[in-house]
Parts: sequence; C-alpha cells; structure tokens
Amino acid sequence: MAKRPTIHDVAAAAGVSRGTVSRVLNDDRYVSPAAHAAVRRAIAETGYVVNRNARSLVTQRTGSVVMVLSEPSEKVFEDPNYSVTIRTAIRRLAERDVSLVMMVAGDDGDRERVVRYVRGGHADGVFLVSTHAGDPLADALVGIPIAAVAQGAVVGRESVIPYAAADDREGARQMTRYLVEQGRKKIATITGPMDTPGGILRLEGFADVLGRKASKKLIAHGDWTRRSGETAMAQLLERSPDLDAVFVASDLMAAGALATLRAAGREVPDDVAVGGFDDSSVAVSTHPPLTTVRQPLAQVAEETVRLLLDLIDGAPHVDSVILPTTLVVRASA
Repeated sequence: MAKRPTIHDVAAAAGVSRGTVSRVLNDDRYVSPAAHAAVRRAIAETGYVVNRNARSLVTQRTGSVVMVLSEPSEKVFEDPNYSVTIRTAIRRLAERDVSLVMMVAGDDGDRERVVRYVRGGHADGVFLVSTHAGDPLADALVGIPIAAVAQGAVVGRESVIPYAAADDREGARQMTRYLVEQGRKKIATITGPMDTPGGILRLEGFADVLGRKASKKLIAHGDWTRRSGETAMAQLLERSPDLDAVFVASDLMAAGALATLRAAGREVPDDVAVGGFDDSSVAVSTHPPLTTVRQPLAQVAEETVRLLLDLIDGAPHVDSVILPTTLVVRASA
C-alpha cells in the first residue's frame, strides 16, 4: 500500500521549508506569490490532502460552516430558490476549502439539534436561511460565541445578526407601480408569511404604492408554497370577483394562483394580470410566463457567505448588504 504524502513531501517538492507550506495551507498573507504557487503546484503533484483533524488543533477551526434552513424539508425541496442558495454557498466556501453542513430546523426538535451541534464546536460559523420572527434558534445563537449571519434579515434581530438581502420593499413597489401603469384598477396581493422579512416588506411595498386602495379584502396570505398560492387566489376571487390584477410575493405561489385563475375561467392577462417575485426557474415555466421581480439570489448568497467568512476571519463587525431588484416583464402582465 502506497504511503500517503506528507507536508514534508510537499516542502521537498516545492523547494521550500515545512513552515512555508504550513503558512500557505493556513492562508497566511505573508507568503510570496512565487512560494505560494510552488506549494500549490507541489500539492497537486504529490496528491497531498490536508489532515483536517491535525490542522484544527493548530488553527482552532473545524473547516466547516453549518447552513440552517428554517423550514420543513418539503418546502426546501419544492422551492427552487433554496437550490440556488445552496449551490452558491457550496461553491464559494469551497474556494476557501471550507465544507458546508446543511441542517433543517423545521420544528423544536430540529432546532435543539442545531443548537447542540453548534454548542459542541462542530462548525466555525452559522448561515441562517428563511428564519422567522421569534424563532428561538436565533435567540440561542446570539448567546453562543460563534460567527452567525443570515440570508434575509432576522425580524427583530436585524441589528444583531448581519445579513444580505434583496430590496424586498422596493421590488414590491416596482411591480405594483407597473400594474397601476398598465391601467389595472383593482389590484390584490398574496403575501408570504407575515413573520418573514419577505412577507412583511413586500406587503409594505404594495401598500406604499396603493395607499388606501390596499384594503384588507384585497390581501390574502400564503406560506411560499404553490398550494398556498392556489388557496389564497381562491379566497381573493371569492371576496373580490372583479379584481383585475394580483401581485404574488413569490413565483411559486404565483404558479398556484395561475392554476386557480384557469380553473375559474379567468384569462391571464386579459381578465387578471399576475405578477410574481424572484425570477426563479418557475417564472419561465408557467403558462403564460410570469412578469416578475428579479432578486439577485446568487449574489445575495455570495454576499452572505462573504460576511460570514469575514466574521470567521476575525472582523469585529460587518455591515448588512441590501441589493437592488429588477422588474422583468413577460406575458402574464
């Protein structure tokens, strides 16, 4: 059986000291570009693999980050936005040789497992996704000395847990203004959960534009799932059968709303214009394709990872980031 290459083999192949190899492996900035390139070439040539256990004893780091998805697993697999976030985070972290551990925190038992895992020192940082207001997990993490960030603000913890997000409120304004400009007179909305920033801010943006016309009768609530979009659309049609437009706070819920409108014999966009939010893969697969608000989800995930790595690297403070949205016009409105 062939002997595994060691750090000494890498040093010999690169023509540098063992200490220089160690500094390269630990991302020490005080290594010349030539030495850095020689070590990386030697690692590839020898097939050397970092011993994470030994390395963690020196660096006091695990080399991993835990992503916590605060939704039931069925929602995670239904919504294409999560796959964009996960893929982007894995790629970005891999550039730093950091592994991603994913945990679902859809109920109290799941949340307790996450807290035990983090308290046990198994991760260098926590990446929160889709956290709800009042989530005890967020409160527990604030009391643990570990780097923690969120994709989307944690409602009530905005000043404590840094985050990256799209400008949900302005995106909702963009869509609602567009529907008004198209001559729509009775515009309804289907919100996301009202304990999430997307649910709250997109409703606020809708109300900013419509003012008093944003009556309770024209507001129905969903939970980001397609099924909830179907149900909420049915409620709106029952309350206001003469509505002529609906802004839906996610593309997946909008797909459900389109199904309900078809079943009710309403033509889109002739009878009812439909606008979504996300510009996910769902938006181009519906019939008709969705006019929607594009949030730069991959860039939001990139920024969230950047914030987390900065904290892990010792930054005492990082500023939250809010990125602009773009209206994308297709056939549904």
